[in-house]
Amino acid sequence: MNFNLTVIGAGNMGGALIHGWAKSGRLTSITISDKNESLLASFKAKYPTLHTTTDNAEAVRGADVIVLVVKPWLMPIVLDEIKPALDLRKQIIVSDAANFTTDKLTEALGEEGPYFYAIPNIAAEFSASMSFLTKGKHAADEQLSVVKSLYELVGDTLVVPEQQVAAGMMMASCGIAYVMRYIRAQMEGGCEMGFYPAHAKQIALQTMQGAVSLLNATGWHPEEAIDRVTTPGGITIKGLNELDHAGFNSAVIRSLKAGLK
Repeated sequence: MNFNLTVIGAGNMGGALIHGWAKSGRLTSITISDKNESLLASFKAKYPTLHTTTDNAEAVRGADVIVLVVKPWLMPIVLDEIKPALDLRKQIIVSDAANFTTDKLTEALGEEGPYFYAIPNIAAEFSASMSFLTKGKHAADEQLSVVKSLYELVGDTLVVPEQQVAAGMMMASCGIAYVMRYIRAQMEGGCEMGFYPAHAKQIALQTMQGAVSLLNATGWHPEEAIDRVTTPGGITIKGLNELDHAGFNSAVIRSLKAGLK
């Protein structure tokens, strides 16, 4: 991809994106900016071709796409720092800060620029993110294609209306933690039934991977797959009924909707 990328913020989410993009080997140039010099040094040691700086304004000069991956309350500070160095006739700005939408970018920068709002998840480091992307009112479709191709380097990307990004964030960004909690519970159950923790983890992870691979390969609805492993009077239906009695489905739905209140 023939463009220069700048990422501001190299924490958990920013770092995952940087790892994913750097490992892809598909970008002309990647510059990362963060106030943590030791963190920058660790990235530079792993990916020598990266450009690193602690100066946000310097980082954006010459960039084609600028991705802002900082905490939402830091966004106004960062935008004030970089605003004098921006050229919105040539540069694309992407907010990866939760709920810092394209309208907020317009308000902060005072111009009708090519703004995007994207929410990936930490699996981006392994090219397995589920990212949600929306474009601002004044962004062109060609610019959307550029940003979408960027996030597709680190996983699946879905372009959605801006009002759906929050729901996507609950399902995929917060949701990845909910999946981890299920895996942990399955591991604990395995330990109670006699497996060592390492073996219980292996079983839980491979079972999750098997379920995902099965649905991806067949296109089945989950209930169709469930029907194929559930026999009358068998042990699978007994376990499924216990999940239902405990309100499993309802608990999952409530967890996803909790962050939207």
